[in-house]
Amino acid sequence: MTPEELIALDDLAGEYVVGTLSWEQRQSVQSRLRHEPILAAKVVKWESRLQPLADNVAPIEPSAQLWEPLNRTLSVAKHSVWRRYWDDIRFWRITCGTVASVALLLSISLAVKLGTSPPPPRFVVVLASPQDMSPGWLLQAGADRKLRLIPLKQEPMQTDKALQLWTKADGWSGPVSLGLLKAGVPIEVSIEKLPPLLPNQLFEITLEPPQGSPIGRPTGPILSIGRAVAT
Repeated sequence: MTPEELIALDDLAGEYVVGTLSWEQRQSVQSRLRHEPILAAKVVKWESRLQPLADNVAPIEPSAQLWEPLNRTLSVAKHSVWRRYWDDIRFWRITCGTVASVALLLSISLAVKLGTSPPPPRFVVVLASPQDMSPGWLLQAGADRKLRLIPLKQEPMQTDKALQLWTKADGWSGPVSLGLLKAGVPIEVSIEKLPPLLPNQLFEITLEPPQGSPIGRPTGPILSIGRAVAT
């Protein structure tokens, strides 16, 4: 496979795990998993990347109003034509990671608040270390044209350095600065002056001088990087 095909396959695996594919696309990926070991390996890798997020989120007890219709749905499904999947352990091994990842993102949205409760995000970005792919920040982009960044782990910070957030969409001449961040501190950033966000838009955090990059583009090493996924 070409590098471009591998990147596209990795993006597909990531969207499958996060749960943003349509029903038809999910069915197609599930069918391909049975005979495409590279795709299956990438799905497993994405599940392992997102698993540390679950370790940072306290479980939320579903209400009785949620459990009642869920139990009714499961009861119907168990005795329907899907029975063969219900009793197939291979089916659950493939899908459990996807369900956990979707529940994880919903739990983070409910458990973490920045001031008042934000509207449901239209885009989600998991910013991960390019070295080991460990998640460092969760970014939510809402319909109110604001970005909400939530730190997922505590990291030591050099006193003579600053974290700077950047974004770049396809067709842009270069990345645009979205301001400075503080390690371990949630922040809300307005993007009113930028074009509407696009799926697969790039976001990254670099290590810069205390006042930020002096040349209007990244100068330091990339600490976290990720792409926008539509929700």
